[in-house]
Amino acid sequence: MKFERFGGPTVSFTYGGLRFVTDPTFDEPGEYPIGERKLVKTAAPLAPAPSRSDVVLLSHDQHPDNLDHSGRTFLSSVPVVLTTPTAAGRLGGTARGLEPWADATVGAVTVTAVPAQHGPDGTEHLTGPVTGFVLAAAGEPTVYVSGDNASLRVVREVADRFPGVDVAVLFGGAARTALLGEANLTLDAAGMVEAARILGVREVVAAHVDSWGHFTEGPDDVRAAFDRADLGGLLL
Repeated sequence: MKFERFGGPTVSFTYGGLRFVTDPTFDEPGEYPIGERKLVKTAAPLAPAPSRSDVVLLSHDQHPDNLDHSGRTFLSSVPVVLTTPTAAGRLGGTARGLEPWADATVGAVTVTAVPAQHGPDGTEHLTGPVTGFVLAAAGEPTVYVSGDNASLRVVREVADRFPGVDVAVLFGGAARTALLGEANLTLDAAGMVEAARILGVREVVAAHVDSWGHFTEGPDDVRAAFDRADLGGLLL
């Protein structure tokens, strides 16, 4: 499989004959107020938005580092948007909400929504619901897209349900904001290494590790952590 990175959490890949895009963010750098806080995008997209997408896998809509202004416009041209029920209710259009462990069939691909925990235990009421995804199709590797997840317990739940995951798109960056102080809202690099071990994957795509000011770790931290664990060969 070939993965194209656009920066932040946005990755595109072809799977089962369909083009998938994760959490579309195509804006130029800028500030995004969230109540009394703000998130700052620090870098332009690595490439222009794709001309087309068959499916968007949207982990959540409530934070602009996962769905920015251009990303919202992009959704209007996408036939299928899979996301949380809460996000689907807000977005309308082609958005379809999936509860954890529910399946959606798109062409020859089965997409299963899987849990994601956007921060420490007991903080969902602050961060809002998030989902990950597992993709399966005949003749294709099984792919896990974590979404904004900070919990290795959740990764173990996914591994228990899907013991044959081949490729993991892991969102990292050890994101932190004033909302939760020093607590990570997403996995840090060491957590990404442990997630890869738990899942037993043969390839890892590191996403959500650049382009935003509240990410406290970057691609170099991820590479160093995987190299220290003698797992550098997993990174695509």
